[in-house]
Amino acid sequence: MSRISKIELDDRNLPPPTPEISQERKVAIFDLIEENSFVLPAREDRVVPEGPYHLDLAIRDKRLVFDLATEVGDKAAEFHLSLSPFRQVVKDYYQICESYFNAVKTLPPSQIETIDMARRGIHNEGSRVLQERLEGKAEIDTDTARRLFTLICVLHFGA
Repeated sequence: MSRISKIELDDRNLPPPTPEISQERKVAIFDLIEENSFVLPAREDRVVPEGPYHLDLAIRDKRLVFDLATEVGDKAAEFHLSLSPFRQVVKDYYQICESYFNAVKTLPPSQIETIDMARRGIHNEGSRVLQERLEGKAEIDTDTARRLFTLICVLHFGA
């Protein structure tokens, strides 16, 4: 079972999320737990514990931290990723989301759809960056990457 069965976000040093951010977080976690693919690749120098995994996701010392354990609590892996490759795409994603949330209140459906298409494009870019950054550490499918990117954005909120 190469999947994530539980996820925790370390957001204790962040300001309270907006209702929109809170909703994005809830949906991403629910969707991620329902369906995901997360494989720790085999290593020559060590045995890789089988999943499902519990994931603690955090930002510590300006690095994105994936801390994985088995369901019985044994350490499975931990890796730290630089946040630099994510900064611009997260910033772009927040800006387009703000435009989208504002558009929903006042604009006609055709304009909302255009903004939503741009939002999805930026979201796809963020998931691609995540898949690249995890190369050699974990193998994830596109939907898993998209949901994890949403959670990375949540952790960036107010950081």
